[in-house]
Amino acid sequence: MAQQRALKKIISDESIGEIFVAEKDDKIVAMVNILYTISTALGAKVAILEDMIVDKRYCGQDIGSSLMEFITKSIKAKGCMRVTLLSDSDNFKAHKFYEKHGFVKSTMIPFRKVISHPARQQAK
Repeated sequence: MAQQRALKKIISDESIGEIFVAEKDDKIVAMVNILYTISTALGAKVAILEDMIVDKRYCGQDIGSSLMEFITKSIKAKGCMRVTLLSDSDNFKAHKFYEKHGFVKSTMIPFRKVISHPARQQAK
């Protein structure tokens, strides 16, 4: 449910972000969720690649690469100066994929603080 609500918000307001999909044989086989914000360091619009998913049955067919190239052109056309993503530290296959597409590891370390959990919000 939380994912559906978030996707609906993004789809309904392009200023928040965009959902890009790849289709094969009339089926969605991959998706990327891009969120937009402003970087005070750059003084410009930037993107956050929040999620990238390729159906396991379609891995190795360059679908992810094609989708990555498409979104890179799209966010550049929208004036984004940078795209940032997070990846699990042990997801080496994803790291290799992102590096292949020009991403470099940042020296910054992510920190998180959970303020409220969506499931708890539903219970209230």
